[in-house]
Amino acid sequence: MKSGKPIRADYWIAALLLMSMALIAFVNVLSRYFINFSIGATEEITINLFVWMTVVGTGIAFERGAQLGMVTFFNLFPLKMKKSLVVFSALLGAGLFILVCGYMVQAIYDELTLFHATSAALGIPVWIYYAGVPLFAVFVFRGIYRGTLARLAVLDGENA
Repeated sequence: MKSGKPIRADYWIAALLLMSMALIAFVNVLSRYFINFSIGATEEITINLFVWMTVVGTGIAFERGAQLGMVTFFNLFPLKMKKSLVVFSALLGAGLFILVCGYMVQAIYDELTLFHATSAALGIPVWIYYAGVPLFAVFVFRGIYRGTLARLAVLDGENA
């Protein structure tokens, strides 16, 4: 039975990241309980997977309009100002995330050219962990765009 809705990559990625984190933590708990040994890399992996999941989830939250907002004051403004505030809010969110991505790209460049640091537990290059932020930022920008269009459509619908 098909629902007609397309499969969302961001939902699947967030679900897989969460499932991986839960599985890794569960295996570590079992390891500590049964053989009295803690797997050292679990913390490193789960922290970085959590950061990636947060980036993907931020895009989903923007699209759904689930981020924090000041609706009490927002509802007092006239329609034209509400629309301007929605667009301004979207531009601020996008600008902030452009800064985050810029810093992450700079950090990746520094790791590739200068530092060549490796992670403590697994010994893999740390730039691999950093790369998830600008990679998954695609979902944030898509969420900002779609969320803004949806909020503007709701405002138009309320005043039609």
